[in-house]
Amino acid sequence: METETTATEKQIAANRQNSQKSTGPKTPEGRASSKMNALKHGIRSRHVLVHGRNLCEDEEEFIAFQDRFHDELDPVGPMEEMLVDTIVATQWRLYRVLKAESGEIALSVDKGSGRPAPDDSLVNEYILWGQVPDPVGMMMKSAKGIAVLIVNLSKAREVFEKDGKLTKKAVDEALTAGKPNGYSLKLAALQTRLEKNPGKLPRRELLATHRQEVRDYLDKETERLKEKYLDADEREEIDEESRQAAKTLPPMETLERIMRYEAKLERQLYRAMAHLERLQCMRRGVAIPPPLKVEPAEKL
Repeated sequence: METETTATEKQIAANRQNSQKSTGPKTPEGRASSKMNALKHGIRSRHVLVHGRNLCEDEEEFIAFQDRFHDELDPVGPMEEMLVDTIVATQWRLYRVLKAESGEIALSVDKGSGRPAPDDSLVNEYILWGQVPDPVGMMMKSAKGIAVLIVNLSKAREVFEKDGKLTKKAVDEALTAGKPNGYSLKLAALQTRLEKNPGKLPRRELLATHRQEVRDYLDKETERLKEKYLDADEREEIDEESRQAAKTLPPMETLERIMRYEAKLERQLYRAMAHLERLQCMRRGVAIPPPLKVEPAEKL
């Protein structure tokens, strides 16, 4: 009775002899024909690719992708071609997983972005500013609020220069959400001083002094607000970058679903690669390696 080792050696020798009769296509024409056979008998691109209204994967790109694998793995016969096609389809789906993960991260970051300020958001801000006695303190906490104060003071200065003196209209331009604030109150005080003329100055001298005082105040405050705006804008940009960095992972439920799907594809890929290797070893008369259990690395 022959031992199992002797039988195995005979089988290997027979496989080696048989492999000389079927070594696969050698000419360019034969290899081209083999590729077409793979397309005919393997997994068809139309079954692998996504063809939808908003997403349509490139068939030519997939066929070129498939050809590279067939050139590298050189399958012979329908069984090997099927396994190579399985490897191709699985790897294509793994690439799609990466795209899906990138897309989820992009959506997460976009949803968490607070920098763009639509008009309705500014309306909401005005409502909040109108609910406090003096909104300047609240407005100073955001670049958007400081920008509104700068615009208001600029309008007040334009009216002041046009009228030649500080009028109620100029004072009203400094209001916020229709309510007095620190700036409008200061301008109102300057207007009252002009009307009372406590120093009993001649009218022309009083107007000149008054105009210079108002100009100095408006210009000084506008420059100060511009500096604060730059600081606030830089601070908010840093805060936004931090928020976006915190959003560079998809929601946990989505992330877990992606990871489970990716792990499943990797197991399928490794099984197909191991099976193909064993078939090709048998065909070529090479000793078949023991099964190698390769599991995808655990995702953190």
